[in-house]
Amino acid sequence: MSITAINVRNQFRGKVKEIIEGPVVSEIDVETPSGLIVTSVITTRSVKELKLTVGKDVIALVKSTEVSIATL
Repeated sequence: MSITAINVRNQFRGKVKEIIEGPVVSEIDVETPSGLIVTSVITTRSVKELKLTVGKDVIALVKSTEVSIATL
């Protein structure tokens, strides 16, 4: 399943690997089937409303207006 009702082209399926819950915002790590970790910072209220738990199947939607790259 892919979400097409919004303008986000970069979608990563995965499972919630870790939730670091704070009083206002929480950090959510999503692991894709290939092992890539995508991290999102969302409100703790949203964590509760979405009923996020470790192991839950989710889609990480990535939309960025800028991607910076530096050389090593």
